Amino acid sequence: METQEQTCFLERTRLHRDQLHTVNVARGDDPASVSLDAVDAFLIGGAGKYSATQTYPWTEGLHGLVRRAVDRGLPTLGSCWGHQVLARALGGRVVHDPDHSELGCGWVELTEAGANDPLFCQFSSRFQANMGHHDRVIELPPGTTELARNDQPHQAFRLDDAPVYGTQFHSELDAKRERERILVYREYYRSALPDAETVQRVLDTLADTTEVDNLLYDFLTTFVARPHPSAAPTTLLPLDGIGTPGLAPVAARPRSSPRSA
Repeated sequence: METQEQTCFLERTRLHRDQLHTVNVARGDDPASVSLDAVDAFLIGGAGKYSATQTYPWTEGLHGLVRRAVDRGLPTLGSCWGHQVLARALGGRVVHDPDHSELGCGWVELTEAGANDPLFCQFSSRFQANMGHHDRVIELPPGTTELARNDQPHQAFRLDDAPVYGTQFHSELDAKRERERILVYREYYRSALPDAETVQRVLDTLADTTEVDNLLYDFLTTFVARPHPSAAPTTLLPLDGIGTPGLAPVAARPRSSPRSA
């Protein structure tokens, strides 16, 4: 799934593969040694079997990396597990709550702050998003604002004074990729997917999620770079006079099946 998730981020950001530098903490990459000097954006993806509520040997180093990125004001976005990691690293609370798992495609509503946010203002007031989690944020960190919710609060939040975002829904997954992910992690979500009929019912909910499918690209073009008029749709170029050609986001994520490169 490591390759699949990298592909998902590349598809949604429209970056070239050599613009994405990945850090896999569960495989042994040391987050404390990661330099952010040449990084333009910081993305934190999914987790597989790892819980943001637990403390692993690499948890402290990852939380420290998150805080370093935030201290720099580095454009940062965490998706699902990344959303939970951001919240915990910055002083929020995350709980393991399988009774309220969200799987498949569900509805989410913007808060008033979300409707006025420079990134989420392009969304409909009520939109669909692909989900897959049984941990959730129950208390936001200090200095953050809720941007979206449904029956569960804190489906998205932002740091008040920096372009730092978390989305509980999967910003990197369209319907096709969500289907792949559910089928791979079915055993991990056994309590929520007890039989083939339930799995099929969840798969049948998957739908196009236009706003969310463009969220990561919009995040980069809003806070990092803009597409040049002469550039191909899959190419991002830096703002005039700012930075070096291309983007170099770091994605830090553990994997359910750590393996060497």
